[in-house]
Amino acid sequence: MKSDTIKKGIQKAGSRSLLYATGITTKAMEKPFIGIISSFTDIVPGHIGMRDMERFIEKGVHSGGGYAFISSVPAICDGIAMGHSGMRYSLPLRELIADMVESVALAHCFDGLVMLTNCDKITPGMLMAVARLDIPSVIVTGGPMLAGRRGERRLSLVKDTFEAVGRYQKGEITADDLACSEREACPGVGSCQGLYTANTMACVTEALGMSLPGCGTGLAVSANKRRIAFDSGVKVCELVAKNITPRQIMTEAAFDNAIRVDMSLGGSTNTVLHITAIAHEVGLTLNLEKFDKISKETKQITNIQPNGESLMEDVEYGGGVPAIMKTIGAQMNDLPTVSGYTIKEIMDAAEVLDTETIRPLERAFKPEGGIAILRGNIAPDGGVVKQAGVHEVMMDFTGSARVFDSEEGAMAAIMGGKIKGGDVVVIRYEGPKGGPGMREMLSPTAALIGMDLQDSVALITDGRFSGGTSGPCVGHISPEAMVGGPIALIENGDKIHIDIHNRKITLQVDDDTLNKRRQGWSAPEPKIKKGYLARYAKVVTSANTGAIVE
Repeated sequence: MKSDTIKKGIQKAGSRSLLYATGITTKAMEKPFIGIISSFTDIVPGHIGMRDMERFIEKGVHSGGGYAFISSVPAICDGIAMGHSGMRYSLPLRELIADMVESVALAHCFDGLVMLTNCDKITPGMLMAVARLDIPSVIVTGGPMLAGRRGERRLSLVKDTFEAVGRYQKGEITADDLACSEREACPGVGSCQGLYTANTMACVTEALGMSLPGCGTGLAVSANKRRIAFDSGVKVCELVAKNITPRQIMTEAAFDNAIRVDMSLGGSTNTVLHITAIAHEVGLTLNLEKFDKISKETKQITNIQPNGESLMEDVEYGGGVPAIMKTIGAQMNDLPTVSGYTIKEIMDAAEVLDTETIRPLERAFKPEGGIAILRGNIAPDGGVVKQAGVHEVMMDFTGSARVFDSEEGAMAAIMGGKIKGGDVVVIRYEGPKGGPGMREMLSPTAALIGMDLQDSVALITDGRFSGGTSGPCVGHISPEAMVGGPIALIENGDKIHIDIHNRKITLQVDDDTLNKRRQGWSAPEPKIKKGYLARYAKVVTSANTGAIVE
């Protein structure tokens, strides 16, 4: 066992003495040491229930023959960090979490790991860590929140708060209506109710084979989630005994499965960043064409908020990720998972309980998957759009550029009524280096939807979007403006053509004009000049490579 390094031999008397100080018994010293890495915090709704989950994982570890030690990593709530400088820390937190887990796990020679996670960057950070460490591991995602209620109407975070800001600005709802939605939209523990990044990544994790069947959609408030937590503790001990490690599970074919489930759901564009970064830790290179190819050959079989009306609780009651995979059928690769069951065995045992929430292939919501990769002279290295959330009228759109060098500038123009039908809002210098941190643009996109501009206004950015974003919004424009990408050369009034069906995004300005603009361009001063973000900006790579830190 790896833990023998700190508990066996005469020379380890000091280590053993410190371990005994924790309360461990002499007999327990012979058991595998299992690290439970928890992202509990009091300020993130998806994580406030994790003290209870920690107990059930710990019970499972001890029932399975291991000895558990709980350690912690931080979490950030993207919804709370949205629309201000705090969002700059969200994506960079992913790298910190991976490094923290590596540090704690290797310093204490854990034999196995159970990662208790939930929200947007924490789950990929933990997956990156276990891929890097290759120590037997199971991921437990905390589960979605229940819908809020106002009378007979179900409420959810994005539609009833972020988008409601635009409706209030238009005079469609009152201040009292908005205040009521604020109080009722998020009724308690769990990740936000729609198919935003947290829930998309939870489903991706299950499809990848790194969590137990049912974990991805198991509701945060449920006894079922407690049982999954307990069983995950038992299971990690079995993985340690058999020396089954993450790299045996997270193969290239497993990433294909994860991407296919993502596309069939119509998930968040952020998964392109995260899946690419996780694969990098395994030693695989996933290019954007992989996502686009799988999307083109995968039907979208759910229509969950923000694109449709279903919520994650409906997917759970409809059969969860196993039912999704069963519906996809033969396109799924039959591979091992941490559960001990293969993908085919999980699919065979699954049952589709709601064929309106999880539609059969012949009645799919859309003929292609949720994400499309666009290229053109604006984005020679690619841009990402959630085509699942784009109405047909906007799939081929030409508009006039309205250029902003920050999210705040764009938001002020939107809220001030200065953005009109036919505009393409361009938000730049918000990429991994330029942001720094590649902020999410939920506030401006939600405001556009709330003001009924989603069918007449497009938005492009070298930043990224929340999983709650819908409409013709193209993010991850690469190269980013801060390194001189073509998005830095766009001027107000330039015509921009977005053709999602043909995967093209084009600045309709001739090459001679662009060359003259380039000669006059120089990089602006960094927005952040000290601290973690300044260091991050120096080493982070482009969005098309997953915004990884080499």
